[in-house]
Amino acid sequence: MTAPDTLPAPRACTWEIDGLHLAGLAWGPEEGTPVLALHGWMDHADSFRELAPRLAGCHVVAPDLSGQGLSGHRAAHATYNIWDDLPQLVALLDVLGWTDAVLLGHSRGANIAALFAAALPERVRALVSLDSLVPEPAPEDAFVPTLRAFVEQTRRQQGRPPRRFESRAAYIDRRVDQGNARRTAEALADRALEPADGWVHLRGDARLFASSAVKLTRANVEAVLSALRCPVLNIWASDGIRARRDHVADLARRAETLVAHYETTELAGDHHFHLDPQAAEEIATAVAAFLERGGVR
Repeated sequence: MTAPDTLPAPRACTWEIDGLHLAGLAWGPEEGTPVLALHGWMDHADSFRELAPRLAGCHVVAPDLSGQGLSGHRAAHATYNIWDDLPQLVALLDVLGWTDAVLLGHSRGANIAALFAAALPERVRALVSLDSLVPEPAPEDAFVPTLRAFVEQTRRQQGRPPRRFESRAAYIDRRVDQGNARRTAEALADRALEPADGWVHLRGDARLFASSAVKLTRANVEAVLSALRCPVLNIWASDGIRARRDHVADLARRAETLVAHYETTELAGDHHFHLDPQAAEEIATAVAAFLERGGVR
């Protein structure tokens, strides 16, 4: 396994897109294979701190998606529906000078990446999805209740002050209580928090805790899967969401039929397995082989 002290350090990045300040991290040579890495819900670019530097020959750029990490919050009238990130990500590719890129997504970031690849296949060389692939579908009759929840929860969250904790350690303990490994909570703490008034406050926009306005139906989700034209590598954690959610396992099976170029494998670990050095090494090896097979590099 690669020794941690030999891994290259990330480079801090900032961009101004649509009047919004975005921050992120980058690893690897700028002439390398372009990889845009998208983190999960209420995570940030440090989610890729173990995996990204192990992707040899790749130029990995991991933004803090808006409202998370060090990136700015959206305007008061804006929303955080899962497709709202897509225009910003297109703009980010343009700013980076990337005609296309490999999309690497974890959890919610994998869902966003799949929507991006389906909508704009000409901008995506390949898709690598970690412990998720597409959003879980909502029942056909969920539209109106979901819309109501969106209105009520968004207004409620707008009025709430940032979540706060007595200390960094208290935030870590809270994530552990919610099921994260302590390793994961430690890795994600610093970029998620800022000190204020003797407390540490969660940087993430509270509106991210509100319901989406609309959720995709099964027909919508299957349309996304059928529209994926690039090679897809779906890596699942043995103790991740597929093992605990029947709908996710069912969608993974459907992907084998609906996605034109679909590969899947499972590696030991939990939902944040890419933050474990051993699992990150195995994921990097699998990704390298996948990109070589697909002629993506």
